[in-house]
Amino acid sequence: MTGSWTPPPEPPAEALTPAGWVRLTLRGTILGSLTFGGLGLMLLLRLIERPLFGLHRPFTPYLTQIVCRCAFLILGMGHVVRGKPMQERGAVVANHVSWLDIFALNARKRIYFVSKSEVARWPAIGWLARATGTLFINRDPRDARRQQVLFERRLLAGHRLLFFPEGTSTDGLQVLPFKSTLFQAFLSDELRHRLFIQPVTLRYHAPEGADPRFYGWWGEMDFGPHLVRVLAAPRNGTVEVIYHAPVRVDTFPNRKSLAAHVEQTVRDGLLHGMAQV
Repeated sequence: MTGSWTPPPEPPAEALTPAGWVRLTLRGTILGSLTFGGLGLMLLLRLIERPLFGLHRPFTPYLTQIVCRCAFLILGMGHVVRGKPMQERGAVVANHVSWLDIFALNARKRIYFVSKSEVARWPAIGWLARATGTLFINRDPRDARRQQVLFERRLLAGHRLLFFPEGTSTDGLQVLPFKSTLFQAFLSDELRHRLFIQPVTLRYHAPEGADPRFYGWWGEMDFGPHLVRVLAAPRNGTVEVIYHAPVRVDTFPNRKSLAAHVEQTVRDGLLHGMAQV
């Protein structure tokens, strides 16, 4: 956690009603079947795709998009897109609110997440992350050169990488300062004149009458109870995905100025929405 934000207490847990148990069971069963059924199909497709195309994935990302779009239908949750996903080669950066971010961002655009290496070992989520082409990074400075090579290979292969520069998730009501370290990878001589960075703002609108932090997943909150709350909700709200104008990497003198610009753009999007697109 950054020192600029003290995580608030978790929202109090509410006992499930009989109707809540029914929604939890139905939605959970359908969503689990869709997600892991899609994972199984993706692994089969990769057996054909990888030998023929290597790093390029011409087919499986579409399967990811379909699964993620259907997830919002199952949850009864709105998924609204503002602005246009970039067509240029490069990376996407966004604020981080919830595990739902993965569905929200994958549903509209073919992207590949950048994640800390520990996630690869998480049950279920780690399997999904590996299957969908997530790039795992080690925070050890001794691995910096190797990770730079991985970034360059993926970006030059046309992959649009997505990372969360805040370094943690929040309650969705603010944007934390962006850590500039990862931006250095885009300023190498091999990449800086070829790449764009697109800032994206995620705005979650809670169900009517619910805590505005309903979808936030922060601090030491456990995944299971949060998932149960979303699945059992009598009605769900909306996530708004705002695509801001991409910026050329080589128009910024260093990683700190680049990080500061996209951070302000994402923050303005959270405060003002479409006014900043």
